Amino acid sequence: MNTTEIQLNEHNKTEYPPMHTAEHLLNATMNRMLGCGRAVEAHIERKKSKCDYVFSQAPTDEQIKAVEDAVNEAIEANYPVTYEYISREEAELNFDLNRLPDGASDLLRIVRIGDYDACPCVGLHVASTAEIGRFTIISHDYANGRLRLRFKLK
Repeated sequence: MNTTEIQLNEHNKTEYPPMHTAEHLLNATMNRMLGCGRAVEAHIERKKSKCDYVFSQAPTDEQIKAVEDAVNEAIEANYPVTYEYISREEAELNFDLNRLPDGASDLLRIVRIGDYDACPCVGLHVASTAEIGRFTIISHDYANGRLRLRFKLK
């Protein structure tokens, strides 16, 4: 498929590719280690970012540190970041599409980070995780069933 001819959803933001790719790794890690699914809300910026997750109780400081360590292990693994294009019908079988905008196209781009993560996304990403740098969770808090993680890259 010629990717120059593919028309995807309009995207109104230009992400900082290392941070955006780190968000994907964080989401995959949070789901793998703590079973919470992907972030329900995210604000991704170059200097620092934040993601909110739904939890019934606050994770421990040790669990948060283990998440940070696992994200850095994934970064150091130098996973390639690749893309594939699939139909919405096919995507519905394997992905949560609740965060897609209204009127999203029938063709979706799936971003794959090695065998570590895959999800629909139209944003900008690095070519491999080795380009991200060091991931650091700078703070976290829990209130009303939500965990907020703030993080940066070095």
